[in-house]
Amino acid sequence: MSVLLDVVSWVALVAGGLLMVTSALGMVRLPDLFTRLHAGSLADTGGVGLILLGLVLQTEPGLNTLKLLLIGFVLFLTTPAASHAVGHAALLGGLSPDPEDTDDSQSAGS
Repeated sequence: MSVLLDVVSWVALVAGGLLMVTSALGMVRLPDLFTRLHAGSLADTGGVGLILLGLVLQTEPGLNTLKLLLIGFVLFLTTPAASHAVGHAALLGGLSPDPEDTDDSQSAGS
């Protein structure tokens, strides 16, 4: 059972790390604030969630497990709210998504 737990834990850790790297690439390559904001929020919720799951599976039940679960709980509450606040502030500030940057509008004109 210990080997199975280690394998599941490492799969979660590696998947979380890959999701974080993919999200970081998205933050660099995506064209505007709104799509970059989406990539960043995915890293917080998905990547960190998987990494915390892998760490919880590696620790023995106790205070450290409780701390990791509380960190995950706080992140899952605050990340969507912070992303929404930043996006809403950008809209109120006059920034809007540029429809000319999407592939759909370029292919529709030709």
